Amino acid sequence: MRKGIAIFFGLLFILFAVFQYNDPDPQIWIPIYAVGAFASFMALGNAVRPWFFILAGLGYLVAAIYQWPPAFEGFLLDEMGMKTINIELARESGGLAICAIAMFILAVLTRDRIGVR
Repeated sequence: MRKGIAIFFGLLFILFAVFQYNDPDPQIWIPIYAVGAFASFMALGNAVRPWFFILAGLGYLVAAIYQWPPAFEGFLLDEMGMKTINIELARESGGLAICAIAMFILAVLTRDRIGVR
């Protein structure tokens, strides 16, 4: 199960990074998602300890809170694109929150693997 989840999150974050190609600030968002993909693939083996994923998850969570828009207007529109800065900030915050959740899940899964209780 750990390997399947790690592969799923790794591929998901690669897809997120690819979608950032035409973003106004891809130099920020592509590395953010690439780090998430790299960390996910490291969970396939015994490459890192659970504390690494906990720290990464906390970093992503703090960034998601910081990125939250001043006025929430939703994530999606009827058509693709960004209409307001609040929608873009909500989408960015949501992506960071997904990264945080993934890191916390991987922390639990790697903890069970190495026998840390």
